[in-house]
Amino acid sequence: MLSRLLIPVLFAIVPLPALAATDAIVLGMGCFWGAEKRMSEIPGVLDVESGYAGGDAERVGYRDVLTLEKRIQRGKSDARNHAEVVKVTFDPARVSLEQVLIGFWENHDPTQGDRQGNDVGSNYRSAIYYSNPAQRAVAIETRDTYQQALDAAGYGPITTEIAPLRHYNRAESDHQDYLTKNPDGYCGLGGTQVAYPGLAQDGTAKSSSEAAKRQPERLHASDLDAERQLIVFEAEDCPFCKRFRAEVLAGWSSEVPVVTTLNPRPPEGWTLEKDLFATPTMVLFEDGQEVSRYTGYKGDQERFWTWLGFQILTPEQQRIAFEQGTERAFTGSHLDEQRPGVFVDPITGAPLFRSDTKFESKSGWPSFFNPVEGALTYHEDDSHGMRRTEVRSASSGIHLGHVFDDGPPPTGKRYCINGNVLSFIADIEAN
Repeated sequence: MLSRLLIPVLFAIVPLPALAATDAIVLGMGCFWGAEKRMSEIPGVLDVESGYAGGDAERVGYRDVLTLEKRIQRGKSDARNHAEVVKVTFDPARVSLEQVLIGFWENHDPTQGDRQGNDVGSNYRSAIYYSNPAQRAVAIETRDTYQQALDAAGYGPITTEIAPLRHYNRAESDHQDYLTKNPDGYCGLGGTQVAYPGLAQDGTAKSSSEAAKRQPERLHASDLDAERQLIVFEAEDCPFCKRFRAEVLAGWSSEVPVVTTLNPRPPEGWTLEKDLFATPTMVLFEDGQEVSRYTGYKGDQERFWTWLGFQILTPEQQRIAFEQGTERAFTGSHLDEQRPGVFVDPITGAPLFRSDTKFESKSGWPSFFNPVEGALTYHEDDSHGMRRTEVRSASSGIHLGHVFDDGPPPTGKRYCINGNVLSFIADIEAN
């Protein structure tokens, strides 16, 4: 009887294993999809959850936040909206709050106010929502330290809201682990590329200028074409940048000079119309001033080339290229061109026809009996009450002309092409 009583008593006094201590802080870095991915990559972070916080309403969802923001922008509400945030849960034994906040500062631009990248509104504000005075102290200390590094790199003041956490709401399930489930999702710039000042090997703090050195060097205007230059702004962790390089830049032969950079700022003395929003962003400069930009890339090569074409082609060329127009007979370019060389796409520079396949058709348009292999695509054309075969450039998709079955040997084809949408490159004569 006594042994039966001792067993539960002895069991009761044996201490249970202590639960692992964790800590959490709520951070706003713009769109929570990218923020979730960035913060989850920090060693020692156990979980990152997307949510909403910092607004007046106790309970909100995605649509509630968007609807209120529209009302705020229209001046129909003065309520405080929630920010898109991430709740970062971490193991203090493996990573300190300071290290978590260093990841926060380095992985977004905290100087943009009510905006982050191409997401504009108070719901995309930079924010640190703390749960106790100790967290507040670390937030302010790291903010002031990072401001020194930003000052050295030429950035403005930090606009990050630092406030007590209130009204946190977990986001809907389709917003959790979004970039894991949607790897082709939005790709942001990944911050200012300015490093947080760390510690040197001797334990002393690095200077702000040393921290700023981590930012890739800006392009030098003297190395670029002042008259017209295309700059591709990239980020290191950007799959779309790699895809654009492979699908477009790898075969670049356009007459427009192009360079790439990991620095989000233009060359010294050159001007962007507005801050960059996402990567890759292709910006066309003329005389050091931005004239147009193309933001984002998901394999839509023809759309990119159309954008570039509208920047560099004349209105008459645009009418032919993009509206299936036709120049008047005997008025186009290259009708009498006889030099050895190659006729190329005026946007991409891709070869279309060799001059040794050109012949006099007396039609009033440059005519060829054979294109460069793979240079064209063919499309049925029933316009103007006729049945014809339209030919387009395979590289840019622009309209070139039509092909008929009344050409000379050996093909019997006549590629009747608008000369105004051809560029000519003469062969280099041997010395």
